[in-house]
Amino acid sequence: MRCVVTAGPTFEPLDRVRRLTNFSTGRLGAELAAHLARAGHEVILLRGESATWPAPAIASVRVEPFTTTSCLGEHLQAFVGTGVDAVFHAAAVSDFAFGPVWRREPDGRLTEVRAGKLSTRAGALLAELVPTPKLLARLRGWFPRAWLVGWKYEVDGDRASALVASAEQLAQTGTDLCVVNGPAYGEGFGLLARGAAPRHCEDQEALFVALAAGLRERAA
Repeated sequence: MRCVVTAGPTFEPLDRVRRLTNFSTGRLGAELAAHLARAGHEVILLRGESATWPAPAIASVRVEPFTTTSCLGEHLQAFVGTGVDAVFHAAAVSDFAFGPVWRREPDGRLTEVRAGKLSTRAGALLAELVPTPKLLARLRGWFPRAWLVGWKYEVDGDRASALVASAEQLAQTGTDLCVVNGPAYGEGFGLLARGAAPRHCEDQEALFVALAAGLRERAA
């Protein structure tokens, strides 16, 4: 089957030398791509340019780098209509991009600041954070017949609330499966499909085995 895996972080520029990003290494997505390739699937790995975990050196894994959220979206759209059977959206996509940057004048007015490199000589600045488009919510429109797997990384709350958030993601995005992890969920990974009880995977290898099994069922 033809699979697209996204991995690693996006970044959003503040100016030409600074950026907003996250701590994702891209390890899970890279190792998932390798696992799927070893199982005989054709894999396209869309890998964040800032990912620190190396891409798998496997001939059947095609690697394409991305930078910003919009860049990743363009890469995904490039595969529309190319026979993609499954998309594993494991990339850590930034929730925010920078909007205008402002300097507060002595009289309280805000003046927009634009520069290739924002200077500290301007003093304290106010940077607006603007929500980025939710790529996961667009996947069903782009790949109407594909098996779509999203990720939900939850920090606050507990396992129960993390699973509730996963169910909400499934309902809102039309994806087939949600992988949930993070401090709120605790050790391991949860797997949640629409209309099914959640499953627990003890570790990353168990998760990969479960996802590969889902692909086999899809192909049957």
